[in-house]
Parts: sequence; C-alpha cells; structure tokens
Amino acid sequence: MAGIRGPFLAHAHSAAYSEFVSTDCLFCRIVARSVPATVVHETDTVLAFRDIAPQADTHVLVIPKEHYADAAAMATADPQLAGEVLAVAGEVAKMDGVDATGYRLVFNTGEDGGQTVFHAHCHVLGGRNLTWPPG
Repeated sequence: MAGIRGPFLAHAHSAAYSEFVSTDCLFCRIVARSVPATVVHETDTVLAFRDIAPQADTHVLVIPKEHYADAAAMATADPQLAGEVLAVAGEVAKMDGVDATGYRLVFNTGEDGGQTVFHAHCHVLGGRNLTWPPG
C-alpha cells in the first residue's frame, strides 16, 4: 500500500479490490463510487473514465485504483501497475477509434506541470489535431 496517505475508505464497489483509498482524493472517491463518473473501462487495478472538461473529442483519464500522488511515485512503487495504466490507455484509444489517426498520452506532475488532482492519472487525448508544443 505504498503511496497511500490521509484518511482511508475501504473500496466498496468491488469485492476483488480490497485496497484502501484516500477519502480526501477526488479520484479515490470515484474509484469508491461515492462520486459519479462515466466509466469506459475497468480492470482489477485500473479505472478509465471520461474527463468532465474534455479538451478533445476523446479525453479519458486512466488512473490506478490505488492512490499514488503522481506518475513518478506510481512507477517507483509499482512499475507493473504503471505499465497497466499505459496498456489500458492504449485500449481506451482503440475503443474510441483514435488509435489509427493518433492520440496523445499525458501525465501532468506537480503544480507547475499542470496537475490539479494529486492522484496519478494519464490523459488520453484524441479525435483532433493535437499541436506541439502543448499548453
């Protein structure tokens, strides 16, 4: 349970998922199903749902169910889980039909990196021409 901080709440949605999540974290509350989200894909360890303020036709957030503050913390503590998040991101792109035309995966880390929810998450963006540099 590395990476977990703060008050905890047992995950109530899936008996197979018995880790703990922080009650202070919006994404942990989505995992616990106490905050609604449009879920598009789920595994035992990863959840993918549509962003409430989409920046592209496809804008899905892929998160580990276990709480890690950012992608670096997740990758350090559980490299296999980081790989699962990336694999699900690719599956989401394929499900949304943007895998053939191209899509972007983004992990914002820290305030200066644009991270606003401090739970590791990957943005899957596609369905339009994504220019470079971003932001």
